[in-house]
Amino acid sequence: MDFLSTVNGSLLEGFYPKGWDMKKIDECLDKGVAREDFWHKDFSPVECDNIYEFDTLMGHEIALKIKEAKDKGEKLAIILPVGPMGMYKWASYFLNEWDVDCSHVYTFNMDEWADADGNTLSNDNPASFEYSMKEAFFNKINKTVPESQRNFATKDNLPTYPSKIAALKAEGAKLVLVFGIGRMCHIAFWEPQFADEYASVEDWKKAPYRIGAKLHPLTIEQNALTSFKSRTTLVPCRANTIGPGLFLQADYIIGGCDGVLGRGMQWQGMSFLTTLHYGPDMNITSTFMPTLPGRLFYLKELKGPLVAECN
Repeated sequence: MDFLSTVNGSLLEGFYPKGWDMKKIDECLDKGVAREDFWHKDFSPVECDNIYEFDTLMGHEIALKIKEAKDKGEKLAIILPVGPMGMYKWASYFLNEWDVDCSHVYTFNMDEWADADGNTLSNDNPASFEYSMKEAFFNKINKTVPESQRNFATKDNLPTYPSKIAALKAEGAKLVLVFGIGRMCHIAFWEPQFADEYASVEDWKKAPYRIGAKLHPLTIEQNALTSFKSRTTLVPCRANTIGPGLFLQADYIIGGCDGVLGRGMQWQGMSFLTTLHYGPDMNITSTFMPTLPGRLFYLKELKGPLVAECN
């Protein structure tokens, strides 16, 4: 008996996006990090032995891209996540050690908790992504990003992202995407079930953002575990988020998968390996990431083997 044979007639019927080929996903999960033909020639996974190495290497990569742009006299647009987060300590550390003035940097936070109308938490609420970014990153940089160049995904500001990024690119700026991969293989909060609303992948790729996007139940539970100490009742069910029309414009990507819980438990292995091996498909948002140049840092447990254990 296998999972696929037990779905029909169960509570899981209709729970996963209808565009998901579960058999194909399962076939991805024994491949480790073997290279695929559809990967960009300059895309590579980077294995980390532990969370300390992960945070340091990913933070160094972010700081290095900021420094390289400064050294070239170029502006830099960078899309930032709140999750993973540990790399910001090291990104700010390296920027301070190198005495980098970040006045050339323009940041765009990729998402923010919201209600159905796109109203977000106040920026002094510790659960808000704006508050988190200030505490984890901006306030720790000696010569930090000017406040006027920091963009957060409020219902009024998120719609300005496309024109702001386009203007920066027109001035020669590169766009760097920093991201994590969700349990449902989302990038930002662009959930896989959104694909049902688009007639073609070309239309899907053009979508720049959503206001008050409805989140998948597994996304809510993932965040209950990782950000709210299991308290599902505190997790918003909607968010404002960028879409593929923005994140697929990236000139370079810096990804991070750190979803290991300890004692043999984890939540991200399937999402990580599906991202690497499934092939680009709008029903599984993160599968487009290997088609872009850059690095995806990951904790070694995530590559498998993904097998049953009692913990």
